[in-house]
Amino acid sequence: MPSSPYQPIYETTRGRIVESIHFGAIAVVEARGRLIAHYGDPQAVTYLRSTAKPFQALPFIQNEGQKFYDLSPRELALICASHSGTDEHVAVVRGMQAKTGVAEADLMCGVHPLDYEPTLEAMRQRGEVVTPNRHNCSGKHTGMLAYARMRQLPKEDYVDPSHPIQQEILGAFAEMCDLPVGQVEIGIDGCSAPNFAVPLYHAALAYARLSDPEVGCVEPPSRRAACHAIVDAMTAHPDMVGGPDSFDTSLMQAAGGRVLAKAGAEGYQGLALMPGVLGPGSPGVGIALKVSDGDARDRARPALVLELLRQLGILEATRDALAGYGPTLPVKNWRKLEVGQARPCFELGRG
Repeated sequence: MPSSPYQPIYETTRGRIVESIHFGAIAVVEARGRLIAHYGDPQAVTYLRSTAKPFQALPFIQNEGQKFYDLSPRELALICASHSGTDEHVAVVRGMQAKTGVAEADLMCGVHPLDYEPTLEAMRQRGEVVTPNRHNCSGKHTGMLAYARMRQLPKEDYVDPSHPIQQEILGAFAEMCDLPVGQVEIGIDGCSAPNFAVPLYHAALAYARLSDPEVGCVEPPSRRAACHAIVDAMTAHPDMVGGPDSFDTSLMQAAGGRVLAKAGAEGYQGLALMPGVLGPGSPGVGIALKVSDGDARDRARPALVLELLRQLGILEATRDALAGYGPTLPVKNWRKLEVGQARPCFELGRG
């Protein structure tokens, strides 16, 4: 049998025994393309899921969609978001739709259950049901529709992979990854929009170039400007990127603009470290992480990110604020007795 690209990455113990193990892989890449650290196989191919959202916004912003509709950085952050569906998020989505002429009925993302209990309770009291604007991808879909309207393209099939908007997104993503379009595997995401599978190395490179487009030689200049606009919006408004129950939001708030974080479904995580974070004069760095079993309920991913940052020797000041996420956490039984630990079990390889 062929060897797996994934290695043991996170374990839970009970007493002195390791009871359960998650497997995964990691790539850490600088903007010039050098693989500076890895775990498992950095060439493992898997879907980015929502980690692709900043790149799906690139063509719209590169072609001055933000200026065309007078969108705020807060609204741009929501286009790149997997938001929690709070009343605040919905208000921003509706405001963006009013500016762009997009209607909630145009969105093809569907609906899904919400997890954030305060929002659910408020909706119960109002007798309100979940609609597409509460979907975590409603900002992304509104942005795609706004771009179609700006270019006077059909809106009815805007999520079809052959639609000009989706073809432009695919081309921009492939270029950021330094891959031919034909080497990007296409699948359909949970929200019905196309999604992309590439090696972890290339996804990490795309995040590094997003954070440092000058060193990453991103062309043309309009795309470099779009990269900066997206990074600035997401790091300035992390509450829009996730929400009050989001690790991405908590990490970016604690990091104070030095890290961009964007999780994806099925155990995926993208990170962009800003230039200088790894040391004076260091270029931007991208990180792609995948937990191979999908990491149900995000048991492992936040702790793995914190351990990654620890092993890279950065952002020590954020650890106290994020201690509730790990990297090592107690396993407790129903009587709240500590019976084991949940902890990362990987060591980055360098170069």
